[in-house]
Amino acid sequence: MTPPSQQQQQQPDLKQRTARTIKWNVVDKVTTQVLYAATGIVLMRELSREAFGLVGAVLVVQAFALMFVDSGFASALIQRKDPDNRDYSTVFWFNICISVLIYTLLWFAAPLIADWFHDDRLVTLSRAMFLTVLLSALGIVQTNRMVKRMNVRPVTVANVAGLALGSAVGIYLAFTRGDAWALVWQSVVTTGAKSLLLWVMVRWIPAPVFSWSRLRSFFKVGAGVMAGAFLNNVFQNIYGIFIGNRVGMLSLAYYSQADKWSKMGTASLSGVLTSSFLPTLSEVQDSPERLIRATRKMNRFTAYLLFFGFGWLIAAATPVFHLLFGEKWDAAIILFQLLLVRGIFTVLTSLYSNYILAMGRSRLLVVAELLRDAAALAALVACFPVLALSTPARPTYGLELMLYGQIAASALMWLLTLIAAAKVTGSGILGYITDAGVYLLTAAPAVAAAVAVQALVSSPFMAIAAGGIAAAAVYLAVNAMLGSALQREVLALVFKR
Repeated sequence: MTPPSQQQQQQPDLKQRTARTIKWNVVDKVTTQVLYAATGIVLMRELSREAFGLVGAVLVVQAFALMFVDSGFASALIQRKDPDNRDYSTVFWFNICISVLIYTLLWFAAPLIADWFHDDRLVTLSRAMFLTVLLSALGIVQTNRMVKRMNVRPVTVANVAGLALGSAVGIYLAFTRGDAWALVWQSVVTTGAKSLLLWVMVRWIPAPVFSWSRLRSFFKVGAGVMAGAFLNNVFQNIYGIFIGNRVGMLSLAYYSQADKWSKMGTASLSGVLTSSFLPTLSEVQDSPERLIRATRKMNRFTAYLLFFGFGWLIAAATPVFHLLFGEKWDAAIILFQLLLVRGIFTVLTSLYSNYILAMGRSRLLVVAELLRDAAALAALVACFPVLALSTPARPTYGLELMLYGQIAASALMWLLTLIAAAKVTGSGILGYITDAGVYLLTAAPAVAAAVAVQALVSSPFMAIAAGGIAAAAVYLAVNAMLGSALQREVLALVFKR
C-alpha cells in the first residue's frame, strides 16, 4: 500500500498530468474540428448532395471495418497498469493482420454494397475509401502509447497536420473534379498522413515478436470493448443502411450530413473525455476514495461543457446552417437538432463507460450495449414503415420520426450505463445525477437568452455572434452567482496556466 505521504506527492502530479492532457486534447479537438468544419463548408457548397449520399453509404460500412481493426485491444493497453514492449508489439501485429483480412473481404464485398444501395458507382468508390482501414491500423498503437503516457502532444500534431493535408487534397479535387472522389481521397490522405507522422514523431518501432499469451491476457477487456463498439456501431449506423436502401441517396445525404456535423461535437467531447480521463482512472482504480472523487469531478466537468455547448448549438442551428451552407441543406436542420439531443445522452454514456472500463469491467458494457441495441432495434422496427412517409417536398419527415426512436434508445442506454458505473465505482446514482443536473439547470437560461437575442436580428452571422455572447454571459454569471467551484477551476486553467 502506498504511504500517505507518497500519495500526497502523487496526487498533484497526476492532477497536473491530467490537466496537461486535457489541454492538448482540447487543442487537438478544437483545431481539427475547425479545419474539418472549414473544409466541410467548402465541400458542401461545391459538391452535389448526391456526392455526399454516395460517400455516406460507404462510410456506414467503413465504420464497422475500422472498429474491427482496433479490436478493443488498444483500449486494453491503456487500461493495463504497466504494459511492456512485447504487449505493444503483439497488439500492433494483430491489428495489421486483421486490417489486411478486412480490406480483402471488403474488396470482394464491394459489388454487394453497390447492390444494396442501388448504385454501381459504389464499387470503385468503396474499394478506394476502404484503404483507410489499412492505413489507420498503422497508427493505433502509436497513439495509444502516447495516451497511456499522458503525452498527447505528438498525437495532436499528427491529427492536425494530417487533416490539413487531407483537406487541401479534398478541396483541390472538389474544384477540379467536382464529384464524390474529392471526399474519398480527402479521407484516405488524411488517414495516411496521420499514421506516417505518428511513426516519425513517436519513434517507436514494433519488435518482431508476437505472443498469444499476451494477446489472450487482453481478451477480457479487449473483447468486451470490441463487442461494445460493434453494438454501438450497429446502433449508430443501422439507420443509414436502411435509409439508403429504403428512401434513396438524397435522404441519406441529408441524414449523413446532419449526423456528421452533430458528431463533430459529440465525438470531439467524447474523445477528449476518453483520452484525458481513462489513463487517470486506471491509475486510481485501486483507491476507492480517489476513484469516487475523480469520477464525480469528471462528471461535473463534462456536464459543465455539455449542456451549455449542445444547448446553444441546438438553438443556433438555423443561423449556423444558413451562414455556412446557404439554404441548400435546410432540410437537414431538424435532423441536426434531434441528433444533438441524442448526442447529449451519447457523451454521458461514453463518460460512464470509461468509469466501467477503467475498472476492467468491460462485460458490463456489453450487457448494457445489448440492452440498448435491443431498444434501438425495436425502435427501428416500429419506425421503419414511417421512413416511406418522406416525400420530395419533405424528404426528411420519415427520418424525423425515426430519430425519436434513436433518442429514446440513447436515453435508455444512458440510464443503464449510469447504474452500472455507480455500482463499480461505489458512488451513488443520485450523486451523479445531481452533479450533472445543476449544470443542466444553469444552461437553460443561457440557451433561452440565445434564442431571444437571435429573434431580434436577421443576419445569420449577427444571430450567431450576439446569441453566443448573450448565452455565454448568462451562463458564466449564473454559475458565478451559485458559487461554482468547478467554473473557477476551469477559468483558472484557461487563463492562468
